[in-house]
Order: sequence, then structure tokens, then C-alpha cells
Amino acid sequence: MKSIRILPSLLAADLARLGDEIARVGASGADALHLDVMDGHFVPNLSFSPDVSALCRKVLGPEREINTHLMITNPEAYAARFVEKGSSTIQFHLELRDRVDVRALAAEIHARGARVGLVLNPDTPAEVAFPYLECTDEVLCMTVFPGYGGQAFIESVLPKIAALRAKAPALELMVDGGVNFETAERAAAAGANAFVAGSFLFKQADMGAAVREMRARCAQAAASR
Repeated sequence: MKSIRILPSLLAADLARLGDEIARVGASGADALHLDVMDGHFVPNLSFSPDVSALCRKVLGPEREINTHLMITNPEAYAARFVEKGSSTIQFHLELRDRVDVRALAAEIHARGARVGLVLNPDTPAEVAFPYLECTDEVLCMTVFPGYGGQAFIESVLPKIAALRAKAPALELMVDGGVNFETAERAAAAGANAFVAGSFLFKQADMGAAVREMRARCAQAAASR
């Protein structure tokens, strides 16, 4: 069974206290910080630049993982910049596969010393990822349509998670969107082992306690599969 990983999403942080919020993630015992990058084109919102990745690296130090999700039309133009600024994983969308050479971009990211994640929107079938599993370190199943935080978890994604786990038992399989204790448990029971949670974790008075509880509940749900 893959180890359970919890990743608070900085999109839900108090941006007026960004450095403190990054430090809060670092102190919480979370496995990584998740950085959502949006271009106002691929998704209808704007968010963080490569300089925010650099700030995360400065606050967290050299060893902590920064998991960067590029919700942008041209990930090939920015992947290297985010790695240079401290991101340790670069995720990009397979909905772009008709215009982005998925294998070439994955190879470039790997060559720069970062991990690769491939992302599927809620309405993109699991089978779209199957030809690319050999060139990725993880697959992220969006459980909301990307672009805004605070949306409700889409239950119909759960069979897709199960299909990916059946296809690749050793795969790092992540979910993002509407994740709280209950939805994380359901995703873990379907086969996910990594959980991005934004609004739910950042609103907790004790983020560390919430991270520990989510990890424990997901581990129990995964063990019951």
C-alpha cells in the first residue's frame, strides 16, 4: 500500500500573511506544500508566479517538497522556471496533449531534477493517462473543475481513481478539490494515496492536528480496500 500524503494548497492561504502561512504548512507535518498556478486562460482565474515558488523554498528550506500544479495553456514555457525557483514536482494537464508533447515535457522536467505529475480534469477518462504512465511519477485526479477553491467534491470521479489504481498498483495517485476528512476517506477507499486540501486545512485552528487526523483516516480507509 502506498504511503498516505497530505498537501495543503496555498491557494486557500491568507495572502496578506503569505510568508507566515507557508511557515504554518511547514510546521504542520504535511508532506508537501501544493502550489496552484493559473493563467486566466486554461482556467478562469489568475494565481501564483514562479517568484512565489521561490518564496516557498526560502521559507520551507531546501528539503521540503513544493508540488506545483500548472493550470496553464503553455506549461512547456514555465515548467523550467518553476523548477529553477524551487518547485520539486511539476504537474500539467493531459487535456493539453494535442498541443503539448507530454513525453518530451516530462523528460525535460525529469532532466532538471524534478518529479512529474500528470493531471486529469473530472470529465477526462482514466484511459487518457494510460499511455503516459511510464513517464510520470504521479497522476492527479481533479475532484472539482479547476480554477477556484472551495468547490464541492465530485463523487463521480471515484471510479476513475479506482481504474487508475487497478491499472497501476504502485502509482502515486492524488486527488484535489473539495477534500475534507470524509471525502478524503472516500478517495482513499477508491485508491488515492495523496490528498490536496486547501480551504479545509487552512481554516483549521490547528492545521497539524487536522493533517494527522486526515492521514490516519485515509490510511484506515485504504487498508480496508
